[in-house]
Amino acid sequence: MKHNRVELLAPAGNAAAFYGAVHAGADAVYMAGSQFGARAYAENFTAEELLECIRYGHLMGRKIYLTVNTLLKNPEMARLYDYLAPFYEAGLDAVIVQDLGVLRFIRTRFPGLKLHVSTQMTVCSHWGASLLREMGASRIVPARELSLEEIASMRRRSGVEVEAFIHGAMCYCYSGQCLFSSILGGRSGNRGRCAQPCRLPYSVDTGSADSQERYLLSLKDMCTIAHIPALLEAGIDSFKIEGRMKKPEYAAGVTDIYRRSIDSYYALRETMGPERAREAYSVSQEDERALSSLYVRSGLQNGYLYRHNGPDMVTMDSPAYRESDESLLASIRETWLDSRLKLPVAVKAFFRVDSPAKVILEWGEVSAAVTAEPVSRALKQPITEENVRKQLSRLGDSAFEARQIEIFMDADCFYPLKQINELRRRAVAELERQILLARGCRTISSCPPAVDIPDKAAASPSQKHGYAVYVRTKEQLEAFADWAEENPSDLPLRIYADGDLLAESWTAALPLCRRLSGSRALYAALPYILRDADEDYLRLLHRKVTDSGIFEGFLARSMDGFGFLAISGEEALSRRADAGVYVWNDSALKELSTLAEGFCLPYELTAPEQRHLWGNHEKGMADGISCEKIVYGRIPMMITANCLRKTTGACKKGQGSLLLKDRYRKEFPVLINCTHCMNIIYNSVPLSLYQECAKWKGKTDLRLDFTLESPEEVKLLLDAFIKGAAFPKTEYTTGHEKRGVM
Repeated sequence: MKHNRVELLAPAGNAAAFYGAVHAGADAVYMAGSQFGARAYAENFTAEELLECIRYGHLMGRKIYLTVNTLLKNPEMARLYDYLAPFYEAGLDAVIVQDLGVLRFIRTRFPGLKLHVSTQMTVCSHWGASLLREMGASRIVPARELSLEEIASMRRRSGVEVEAFIHGAMCYCYSGQCLFSSILGGRSGNRGRCAQPCRLPYSVDTGSADSQERYLLSLKDMCTIAHIPALLEAGIDSFKIEGRMKKPEYAAGVTDIYRRSIDSYYALRETMGPERAREAYSVSQEDERALSSLYVRSGLQNGYLYRHNGPDMVTMDSPAYRESDESLLASIRETWLDSRLKLPVAVKAFFRVDSPAKVILEWGEVSAAVTAEPVSRALKQPITEENVRKQLSRLGDSAFEARQIEIFMDADCFYPLKQINELRRRAVAELERQILLARGCRTISSCPPAVDIPDKAAASPSQKHGYAVYVRTKEQLEAFADWAEENPSDLPLRIYADGDLLAESWTAALPLCRRLSGSRALYAALPYILRDADEDYLRLLHRKVTDSGIFEGFLARSMDGFGFLAISGEEALSRRADAGVYVWNDSALKELSTLAEGFCLPYELTAPEQRHLWGNHEKGMADGISCEKIVYGRIPMMITANCLRKTTGACKKGQGSLLLKDRYRKEFPVLINCTHCMNIIYNSVPLSLYQECAKWKGKTDLRLDFTLESPEEVKLLLDAFIKGAAFPKTEYTTGHEKRGVM
């Protein structure tokens, strides 16, 4: 890749796709090994195949990125070092990560290996990007939902590299925030095993005529070929093509078209300047047709670059793939898949009597020279220049081809052909070694010592455990305040008030919060998703909370939330992490302890897995951070930028809700949040661990989340969980408490 030019990053689910992408012009390729990749059902690569891809890619001047973009459990963390070590030594260019524990592990154990933050971490703003840069990330893959303006802002304001998706399949949910497949079927998107429930038919009851069953959660594929000039001028560092699950012809064909389009615009810009180049840039009808026939789901659209949502982004009638053009696939195979690239080398050979035989291979400024036994004088038949040339030109399966051969030899010399072949093989191996050394091959023993961000000094957490409560609405807050006055001895330790409740109903909420403050800690819960448009909202909320003098701190639900709080300048306020800031292993807990005073156990771990994590924490794995476990609440299955109310033609500005119905007539409540322009799709039944609470009580803090509950339900549930009254609901789920995810 030329200096200051955008990187074209292609996917590879197997070796054929890798070679096809490289041959078609990818500057870098991302792939998964046998473990820890977010496409568990792709063919993926053995360790030997990956090492060969790193070798070949580096010889061709390309970069190789390894996906370790799933959440890891503690036993899996123990395998991570041995898994990564050979790839690290071979010169792997970067690792793409989702897990904070993996980020910490690689940063400390593999210094020099670049860390790219996966789109699975749901980074939506410069706040999160800046924070992750400080934590060791060299590149951010932001949420696909960002506009081009937001992507450019992230790059400009954070100073960290940005890698943006430009083509391929689109998730309906913000990546990393989807529990739909996990909760319904045990196949977790956070583990690369998503069953894609978004590609199934649903209906909604909006009160309008459009309530038929359609594919309401299935987005059309992204295609941005027409917007290459704008994407380049936005300052994006890497253009990413989605598709590790797709065939090699897709990887090669799409890469080729984007390669030619990018190069075309650069050529135009160099000759006529950016403004005229943008006007002159065009995409041929042939290339447009090719992209439309390469494994496209229903239709193409430009994603979220210039809009926030809309029905024209959704497949609606069918999420099935179109048939691909067989003649096009055959042409791609012949052009990009059936041969390997070769580096042109110059060969020089010296065969002088009584001097060591010598062969030199030169590629650009890199050269390799090897010598062998001295050349003897011929007793009968001397070797000929033709024979020597023939042997030296046979570079076979190597990455080289001889473009020029110079031979310097005495007329009466003799040297066995077998030894000439051996000289050639040694020269090829040495030239490969020299090129690879120049392009990043490293050894662990030669690396600088491990580095780390110092742990935050903090007091040990209190051993007193109790309850925490989250409320979303003013009515719930009022019901809770009434209940608290009637049950003063049973007040929870912490009370989380939703940030939107506080921002929109501050005058009414503040007196209620004052009634609850006293010796109990009040927190403002930040939104799940934070984007540039939320800046004024955040600053106003932060000022109100800090100026009130009654709030302990904030509940952050994303790295963007922590990033905003980090620059807010109020160190006295506490910061706690919600369940969506994933902590699956001790390393993640230790990393989070540098940001937060408390964390919440994740939904997807079993009770034994949670106890192991919590138990290690209690033993001092992350002093100063306290633990919560959600024992009641609606699980947020999806958090989306697209809006079901708008998709079905019933858009009304303002908060609200509707019901999403699947083919089995299960009803999933959908909260319409117009303040932040997002939907939250909840599970059809609440999570309840009422029967399990005794096993956890007194060992960690237990949390009740009230989202859709009426004031009466709030009081009944508080009585049940805190005072031991009968549980008032007949339908509920215990989530992953026993079954877990693979």
